[in-house]
Amino acid sequence: ALSLSYSDRVILVTGAGGSIGSELCRQLVRFNPSLLVLVDVSEYALYKLTEEFTRAHPNCRIVPVVGNVIDGRRMDRVLAEYRPAVIFHAAAYKHVPLMEDINTWEAIRNNAYGTYTMGSLANQYGVERFVLVSTDKAVNTTNVMGASKRLAELVCHCLNKAGKTQFEMVRFGNV
Repeated sequence: ALSLSYSDRVILVTGAGGSIGSELCRQLVRFNPSLLVLVDVSEYALYKLTEEFTRAHPNCRIVPVVGNVIDGRRMDRVLAEYRPAVIFHAAAYKHVPLMEDINTWEAIRNNAYGTYTMGSLANQYGVERFVLVSTDKAVNTTNVMGASKRLAELVCHCLNKAGKTQFEMVRFGNV
């Protein structure tokens, strides 16, 4: 069933250079997507992942995109050009101690507004599936990171009713 969902499909992964995003990419390559679009704000992380895929998966077509999910114009151009069927949205600020106090707004902006930006574009471009990678910390939130991810989940819930894109959320522990 998964091979039908991902084989010969264009798949876009945000946060592709991060710990979760890069592992998602490693798993997705097994299903032979027609193209993997790797989006990350970290040029170095994207470079490392691109080098890894060039060596380990030379037949997998990838497009490394340096960009930030809160940059709607940049993400609009990416979706317009590559027309993904599936988006895995793993881009997030997830380190709890860093997101408290002086980085609070950045956590909300990246985790919630970035999800809104990507989800709205998914609806606009008719993306079939949008999978939000969330966290167990979104349940009974006690910190900014958990609250920002819970807000991202609520954004997806609302966007699920606004278009044809199917929004799904998965919660990982220790994220």
